[in-house]
Amino acid sequence: MSEEILNESSKPDPEEIKELLDDSDSMENTIPPLDADNPEKPVTADSGGRGLEFLYDVPLQISVEVGRSRILLKDLLQMGEGYVIELDKLAGDPLDLYVNSRLIAKGEAVMIGDKFGIRLTEVVNTSERIEQLGDV
Repeated sequence: MSEEILNESSKPDPEEIKELLDDSDSMENTIPPLDADNPEKPVTADSGGRGLEFLYDVPLQISVEVGRSRILLKDLLQMGEGYVIELDKLAGDPLDLYVNSRLIAKGEAVMIGDKFGIRLTEVVNTSERIEQLGDV
């Protein structure tokens, strides 16, 4: 491989992303807006747009982060059952919900039967999510 290919970044340039999103000349190749009355429902084909139904079966990885910590390797090797790691969040702080490693929302832990769940209390707004597209 040439040195030029090795140095090329795999993530898109944020300016390119904004340009593509702002480009209103080619409406055929853009994702249609959602229905303003029902944000969960995409604009239907009979209203002139192409729905997002073709994306509904795309699998996504969801993870919830309770907190983070940095430890030394020697401490990691000494860990055993009952070892406690102090996290950077306080008890009661919201949990972070990530979808495919992107922060999407914050919420609180809930019990659903004998399983844990998360109740969303804050969802990252659309413009912030778009800005994150260029970050890796």
